[in-house]
Amino acid sequence: MLIVFALLVGIKVVPLLLTLGSVGAQTLMNKNITLKKTDERVSILLLGIGGGMHEGPNLTDTIIFASIDPKAKKVTLVSIPRDLWVSDLQAKVNSAYATGQDKEEGGGLKLAKAVVSKILDQPIDYGIRIDFDGFVKAVDMMGGLDITVERTLDDYAYPISGKEDDACGRSEDEIASLSAQIATSSATESEAFPCRYEHLHIDPGLQHMDGITALKFVRSRHALSPEGSDFARSKRQEKVIQAFKDKLFSVGTILNPVKVVSLVDVFKDSIDTDIAQNEYDDFIKLAQKMEDAKISSAILDFGDTERPGLLINPPVSSEYRGQWVIIPSAGSDDYSEIHAFVACEIKGTGCKTPTPSPSHQSTSR
Repeated sequence: MLIVFALLVGIKVVPLLLTLGSVGAQTLMNKNITLKKTDERVSILLLGIGGGMHEGPNLTDTIIFASIDPKAKKVTLVSIPRDLWVSDLQAKVNSAYATGQDKEEGGGLKLAKAVVSKILDQPIDYGIRIDFDGFVKAVDMMGGLDITVERTLDDYAYPISGKEDDACGRSEDEIASLSAQIATSSATESEAFPCRYEHLHIDPGLQHMDGITALKFVRSRHALSPEGSDFARSKRQEKVIQAFKDKLFSVGTILNPVKVVSLVDVFKDSIDTDIAQNEYDDFIKLAQKMEDAKISSAILDFGDTERPGLLINPPVSSEYRGQWVIIPSAGSDDYSEIHAFVACEIKGTGCKTPTPSPSHQSTSR
């Protein structure tokens, strides 16, 4: 199984392999893998941002930690909810990349890696940030993705790009009143400003998705139960990663120089990474080793009636700057339960999330 790092970085060196010829390519691919490793594992942080004209272009909508174990041929993905409050930032975790970038060029990945490493108690060797436009273009360039949808997905509050600040015909007084209701959770933004949202509907079964549809499939956050949970969202992300990998390494893509070069052009403008150019060939070799690896997902969420969670939604207060946030069940900034759970998932020893106390109940957004 190929994982995210190979999807987004590995393709950069394919044109090089094609031009080197068989002898040069064989020499390149026979080198020992010299990537950074911890306990013989390579760990990567994947961030997805809106970019371009999206509201908060450097806020990370998707945060995934990937632990790659070449010996066990296992990849563990940990999805972190973007609303997790981080006291060190005095903001949500999704602001780490943007905050770092504002301080210095290249600081986004540094700060995001440091913050997520503290939350998970796991080392992070590399970081990759991709924007939505690059993702959409890449999927379309490969002719779309075939994805098996397990359940009907109905999201009546999917945000429409470019309409984030649309007044929906409201007067200034109405906007002020509605904004106050949203702040006190007596109304949702989709109820107050319906023109900013659309109804996203995807039927179950095998679906061929273009770039826009695939992006909506993984970004949807307010689908009707059970697809509205972070657990379901993470499973959808896993499906897209798998489909992307299958399509990328299909004969029709990987052996088509025009498609490969086009993909490289798309990604070079859409990716920020701290992977050095002299490490690209190592990633290709590692990707080949992991082609048939097992992929598993560890979810940080509220849990449900059958599965206790690691996170709760505390009341809106000044402690969280009046924002709707998520904190660990153990308490604000107490990541001990998360540390134990993630470590256990990476080892693959049959982990269970702790049973929350009665006070550890979440409220719906």
